[in-house]
Amino acid sequence: MKKLLILFLLVTFGCTKQTNLDDPIQFALSANTEKIQRVIDNLEAHEIQIMVTDSEGNDFSFQVDANNYFYPASSVKFPVAILALEKANQIPEIDSETLFQIEGDSIQTTIRKEIQKIFAVSDNEAYNRLFEFLGQDEIDLKLDAKDLYSQRISHRLSTDDQAYYISKPITFIKNDSILYQQSLKRNLPIFSINLEKIHKGKGFYRNDSLIEKPMDFSKKNYLPITTLHELMKRLQFPEKHNASEQFLLSNDDRKFLLETMYQTPKQQGFQDAEYYDSYVKFFMFGDSKQPIPDHIKIYNKVGYAYGYLTDCAHIVDTKHAVSFTITATIHVNKNQIFNDDTYEYDSIGIPFLAELGRQIHQFYIKKQQNN
Repeated sequence: MKKLLILFLLVTFGCTKQTNLDDPIQFALSANTEKIQRVIDNLEAHEIQIMVTDSEGNDFSFQVDANNYFYPASSVKFPVAILALEKANQIPEIDSETLFQIEGDSIQTTIRKEIQKIFAVSDNEAYNRLFEFLGQDEIDLKLDAKDLYSQRISHRLSTDDQAYYISKPITFIKNDSILYQQSLKRNLPIFSINLEKIHKGKGFYRNDSLIEKPMDFSKKNYLPITTLHELMKRLQFPEKHNASEQFLLSNDDRKFLLETMYQTPKQQGFQDAEYYDSYVKFFMFGDSKQPIPDHIKIYNKVGYAYGYLTDCAHIVDTKHAVSFTITATIHVNKNQIFNDDTYEYDSIGIPFLAELGRQIHQFYIKKQQNN
């Protein structure tokens, strides 16, 4: 009886294919596990959206709607990293390994070093430096030019000047000589976006005071899972897309980016105990601190803030000859208050995404074995 109820919910809430065992998402959401079912039992509150693409290019989705806003958090670092590599590749005087310094910053670094920090530990300062290099107007224009219109990346992360519309001057250096200088850039002020569910919850904290009204996200970053999923597909399989849709990366930069995306923090030199293998990998292993097996590579970028957890990944299992692309988001904010640091990340959100990844992985193993 419970199985029939679950299948009814899946049809009611928008799977793209009929209910059958050929759909990996329906297979996963029908699993008789608490980590899945406690979310299915409260679908509206958790705002889940899921997309899966198999190795043959078949797409599956559940509750996907680019007009229903969710906060993308650090997942915006994914397109910014790609665009930073692309821009460096188009400036003759520099490359992704050229030292640069932003005016007022205390360090010299390279685009590759900042990208490593983004994917290994989701470093916000690293993202902010690449955001400064690009500027919000350029980010949106470049993504629009590749027919990725459903997005708006307009602000920095975890800094007092996050919405400042000026991009600071940047100097690229080699052996104390200036190779290239990028002048100050003025971007358009952040405008409000009009989407469904753009006002959320019943209250939020500002300067330690509770404001008892929904929180307004209309000037926050916007990156739906449809765009995230497409970004991953274009990066993994550029040959399947038109030239105008591809990112202009050198072979070395693309190889570097892919390696950086799947390597664990320790493989990239981050040795602190807090940086276990799945520190920023939610699917399959997010609810465990055990090492990720060598035969599984997870190319991904996560985001989590304001109770939203998002992961976009391409997963390859060389032992079982299985691969698939998966993107999903879930909201865990039971009390509907924002900025109180009371979110069910560890008890509900990450366990759901981990089990979702495991179930879809098992679906494709079983499918492979039955072929």
